[in-house]
Amino acid sequence: MDEQQQLIVIVEDDSGLRRAVERLLRLSGFRTRSFHSAEDSNVFEFASEARCLVIDVQLPGISGPAFYGTLHLPRPPAVFMTAYDGVRTRRAIEGAGAHTVLTKPFLGDALIREVLKATGASH
Repeated sequence: MDEQQQLIVIVEDDSGLRRAVERLLRLSGFRTRSFHSAEDSNVFEFASEARCLVIDVQLPGISGPAFYGTLHLPRPPAVFMTAYDGVRTRRAIEGAGAHTVLTKPFLGDALIREVLKATGASH
């Protein structure tokens, strides 16, 4: 699968982390589009076209799992990021239909590995 053609959408309110994740994914050959919140203009349009989503759990306004749960089926796979991993967080993510969670701080290799797994791509 050609990673150059795969769009990864990032939804993260921390601008430093958002830029770092975007840069890492671009350096790994993915196209990216990033948003500050799940309520940003065009986020639903790009999310529906994405091959994978990288979403923070705690966002301003609608939460990451709630946003993911509102997307039309079939949803693209999602990699969730959280600084507050726990039973409640895991239940919210699983309730939205996703399973992958990275606990902040995480290594860039871990993110790339999960995105590659989610997209079915190899590196």
